[in-house]
Amino acid sequence: QLQLVESGGGLAQPGGSLRLSCAASGLSLADYAVGWFHQAPGKEPEGISCIPHTDDPIQYADSVKGRFTISRDNGKRTVSLQMNNLNADDAGVYYCTADRAISCRMIRHWYNHWGQGTQVTVAS
Repeated sequence: QLQLVESGGGLAQPGGSLRLSCAASGLSLADYAVGWFHQAPGKEPEGISCIPHTDDPIQYADSVKGRFTISRDNGKRTVSLQMNNLNADDAGVYYCTADRAISCRMIRHWYNHWGQGTQVTVAS
């Protein structure tokens, strides 16, 4: 069973940055499509970015395009989400998700594996 662990959440000021990281316990994410989902308080998780493990394109939600960057790191063993120019709407829980699908989609049912989530707070 693939176990995903997110890290890097915390408190950031408006306009600040955070870098989230997703690792698979004991395994590499190199052969998985990986998505990041954001759950704002009182709302359902929404897909904000995903990266395939093929040459298919990376995807971003309009709300984060130009501010967030998803990437594979550590020899593709982990996946990071660099979040810049944060605002209050970015606050919430961020989930890493993964699936062996060839491409990636920013929809919840696409992914069989979910992490526990990491909290992001944006406040001055």
